[in-house]
Amino acid sequence: MGEVIGVAIAIVVSGVITGLFLKGIDRKLAAYMQSRIGPPIAQPIYDILKLMQKQTIIPATSVRWLFTGAPLIALTSGIVLLLYISLSYICYIIGLQSPVQGDLIVVMYLILIPSIAIISGAFASGSPYAAIGAQREMVIVMSTELPIAVVVLSIAWHVADSMYNPFALQSLFEYTLWHHAGAFGVLGGILLFLTMILVLPAEMSKVPFDQAEAETEIAEGVMVEYSGKFLAFLLLTDAFKALSLSALIVILFFPYTCTDLFGLSFSIGSISIIPLVEIIFFLGKVFIIYSIGVTVIRVIMARMKISQVAKVFLFAVSAISIIGMVLIMLDPKMKMI
Repeated sequence: MGEVIGVAIAIVVSGVITGLFLKGIDRKLAAYMQSRIGPPIAQPIYDILKLMQKQTIIPATSVRWLFTGAPLIALTSGIVLLLYISLSYICYIIGLQSPVQGDLIVVMYLILIPSIAIISGAFASGSPYAAIGAQREMVIVMSTELPIAVVVLSIAWHVADSMYNPFALQSLFEYTLWHHAGAFGVLGGILLFLTMILVLPAEMSKVPFDQAEAETEIAEGVMVEYSGKFLAFLLLTDAFKALSLSALIVILFFPYTCTDLFGLSFSIGSISIIPLVEIIFFLGKVFIIYSIGVTVIRVIMARMKISQVAKVFLFAVSAISIIGMVLIMLDPKMKMI
């Protein structure tokens, strides 16, 4: 148990640095794709350190306890989300027994908490810009819930054919979505993966789904009245959520370890460095997922209207996920024909 607690602390500490560097790499890669130099990769870390030294201003018209409490709740829930998603997987790849299996239903609820906290803080600020941003954030959150739920149910349906707990993240380490999948199963899995890739930038409020912030329209929207430490907490929450959601997609679709794929063992002399290699391999997959789902999409697309976002997710993305679910359900029967 002591080792697991140590791993949990290491995940939180390294999660701060890794999440901020992930956002820095995202900005640098986007600048490269647009033929710009861009900021340093460590710029998000500099921003947090600078904000922690700035004065925190609380609007006179705000509901003080809710306005000040929302960033703390958002940050805490972001840390819990990262731990809940990644602890069992990190323990798995380094050879430890995790007391937490992870439940996909719980993950769905944990993803909502940071958004709900930010929405509450925005409404409590008393700013009309923040209120508009909060309303838009509510629309985005409600629009993405159905596709996420369909993906979770589809994966649970697949795992239910085995002896494993269908909603446990830990089940996916041994019985992946592609396990014994036929042509229908593979196609269905690809559609579910596409669904999560489209959901990722919406959950992160990135272009083309950044209507809740929209600097040129509503001056940062939900965060317009936040400053100093509270703004730093919200940016840290964003970093934790970016790392958590990217890690979730990796675990759902590509939980394979380097040893599983290549059958290689890594050591320096008599010291095994397999755990270190596996963690680096995992972070590499997280970086690729975030780059595809956030960086590439926001570079090649422009911001949509909020009404368009609702239609995209409630109709197009939901349809893609449902088709994927149907294909996965039909796969066992088609293999018997």
